[in-house]
Amino acid sequence: MRELFSKKSSLLGLHVDLILLTSRIFFHMSSVLFWIFAVTMLIFGSLVVVLKNPVSSAMSLVVSFIALAAIFIMLDAFFIGIIQVLVYAGAVMVLFLFIIMLLNLREEKGRKFNIPAFVGGLGVTAFFVFFLVKLLSGFEAGKAPMPALGVENMNDAEMIGRTLFTNFTLPFQIVGVLILVATVGVVILSKRELK
Repeated sequence: MRELFSKKSSLLGLHVDLILLTSRIFFHMSSVLFWIFAVTMLIFGSLVVVLKNPVSSAMSLVVSFIALAAIFIMLDAFFIGIIQVLVYAGAVMVLFLFIIMLLNLREEKGRKFNIPAFVGGLGVTAFFVFFLVKLLSGFEAGKAPMPALGVENMNDAEMIGRTLFTNFTLPFQIVGVLILVATVGVVILSKRELK
């Protein structure tokens, strides 16, 4: 009987060890994926500024938006990740490409390399990074873990909807009026005859 019990306990211990190993691999894999998506987002975000062709810049912005959506999904913010893909990578980028093609923008011509401006930019960046690191290293509250959310049974869309229509009703309505005014302005400007 003791031999059977010891075999079962050793199998149970092996099972627990396997679960712990799987959870460690998953945790490690999620951090690896986070860094892959973060570096991809930063590289393609910098390519938006560096590339001279406006269509290539817009496509780099699409890849940056998709990497950001992947990070949102890894953080269990599925609604925001899907909206990021649909609204920004979809609708806004179609609008950007339409404007680029409508204005018939060409590739930017090369300029001379301005050494004083480059050195000044590096100096300002180093100054900013130095003070950012100094500020964040002394910020003890940033090291504390985030508290758990109070509601676990509510999905992302329902939680955003409840927050939007209970706590932020007036700003939501003001944004709606601003979008309506912008739409009316676009219609009036498009109907105006060029003199």
